[in-house]
Amino acid sequence: MEVKELIGKVYRVSGPLVVAEGLKARMYDVCKVGEEGLMGEVVGLVGEKALIQVYEDTSGIKPGDKIENTGMPLSVELGPGLLKSIYDGVQRPLPALKEASGDFIGRGIDAPALDRSKKWEFKPLVKKGDKVNGGDILGSVQETEFIEHKILVPPNVSGVVSEIYEGSFTVEDTIAVLEDGTELRLAHKWPVRIPRPYKEKLPPTIPLITGQRILDTMFPVAKGGTAAIPGPFGSGKTVTQHQLAKWSDTHVVVYIGCGERGNEMTEVLEEFPELEDPRTGKPLMERTVLIANTSNMPVAAREASVYTGITIAEYFRDMGYDVSIMADSTSRWAEAMREISGRLEEMPGEEGYPAYLASRLAEFYERAGRVRTLNGNIGSVTVVGAVSPPGGDFSEPVTQNTLRIVKVFWALDAKLAARRHFPAINWLQSYSLYADTLAEWFNENVAPDWGELRKWAMTVLQEEANLQEIVQLVGSDALPESQRLLLEVARLVREVFLQQYAYHPVDTYCDLKKQYDLLKGIKEINDIFFRALESGKLVEEIIGVEGIDEFARAKFEEDYKTALENAIKKIKQNLGVE
Repeated sequence: MEVKELIGKVYRVSGPLVVAEGLKARMYDVCKVGEEGLMGEVVGLVGEKALIQVYEDTSGIKPGDKIENTGMPLSVELGPGLLKSIYDGVQRPLPALKEASGDFIGRGIDAPALDRSKKWEFKPLVKKGDKVNGGDILGSVQETEFIEHKILVPPNVSGVVSEIYEGSFTVEDTIAVLEDGTELRLAHKWPVRIPRPYKEKLPPTIPLITGQRILDTMFPVAKGGTAAIPGPFGSGKTVTQHQLAKWSDTHVVVYIGCGERGNEMTEVLEEFPELEDPRTGKPLMERTVLIANTSNMPVAAREASVYTGITIAEYFRDMGYDVSIMADSTSRWAEAMREISGRLEEMPGEEGYPAYLASRLAEFYERAGRVRTLNGNIGSVTVVGAVSPPGGDFSEPVTQNTLRIVKVFWALDAKLAARRHFPAINWLQSYSLYADTLAEWFNENVAPDWGELRKWAMTVLQEEANLQEIVQLVGSDALPESQRLLLEVARLVREVFLQQYAYHPVDTYCDLKKQYDLLKGIKEINDIFFRALESGKLVEEIIGVEGIDEFARAKFEEDYKTALENAIKKIKQNLGVE
């Protein structure tokens, strides 16, 4: 391409969509539009014209203005300094933008994604004469106290090392030279729409431990798995994602605030730096990357933010880390696609969403997975996407298309939230397709009867739901005694096991052993109740037995095991059952 062909001019402007003429371009090339050099991306080619979606406000752009094609696709910079950063949707660091233009981001402002002045202490792992391939580890940098940042050979580079250096370097300094003259630095770029390569995808056989009882026991997600949290406003999506970010056993967290309201994103930006990482005692931000793209920011950058986040997650996966990515919310991303699709005058699909909505959602979620990386390590990316269906209507297109792709569905329920039952996950609507695959891991690592206990609890909850319809018509007193007892046991499963208090110092996190002990205790009480009924005790006497309240409070105790044992002993004595 000659230089003059990289320059074109504006033909027409429609919101964030600019039509260029006289510009030689390929799909997804990044362009600079107008005198201010607004960043945009080619999203369509029609005859001699290129359609460019601009990531900034296009007011003031007029026909005849200059457009310059960089010839490069939209890429992210990957290297030391990603952790603890807060970016916008196209990986511009928000603190640097604030310094440059104040509280409101000026147009055409750009800032490097990684700090150019900071020096990192690089320790090489390879030596002169070694053959390196794409994805191999050249050496490492201690990025934060607990995360060692492995410096990777870019996936599309290979050769023999002719020079390698040790010492302090910035991300732009050369740390190694290959025999063909290729210079390697601490950072490299990667196009966001192309998944990073790996050797092989591994089966999802290891659970992501979240410390949330309803998630780990009832609806578990595997490392490298996909989950969706759909729910109406106020049902607890953000708190659930906070809990997942804080407690799940992953090394790195990538949080994408995609099109959320400004005040909600502000809460995340203020809370995350103050959240203490329970494993290290340091701020959670030390292993977090935040991408903030609120609903009042340009709509096109919202569409890019999801790809930016997943590419950063894949980069840490390639180092051999387990990464969890929280996308809050994919509905806003889909709305951005709908708006851009309308500007492109594409044929609309259901509810105005583009016809390719399902394939775009699938492309995103399919980048999750537990893999053997190019350097032989094992890493994973687990994707948890929040969905915000209008009015909590799960039949709308984004929720329905997401459900076809993801393997875990945590359905938030406004009615449960109104009853102060948190997490407000509806156990009758939710499901996990990993439950059977992961049962073997739980049976081996927690208890051999884990799977049976889970099935028993689910059966109790299902039977309770069936009986509730009769209870609402004729009252519980009309039920047979055994069914009245079952309702009491189901209440214990709901209130003692499924309810969990995110802000309680003990109950906020529940390890797998404690989850098992609590559920096993409820099963034991169930057996005591039915033995007492057989021995002639009245249902009222059994339900009101002293010791039940103590059992319910045991989960808040540090020494919960003793509290459970004492409560069960008291119930046995009071009912005269051994």
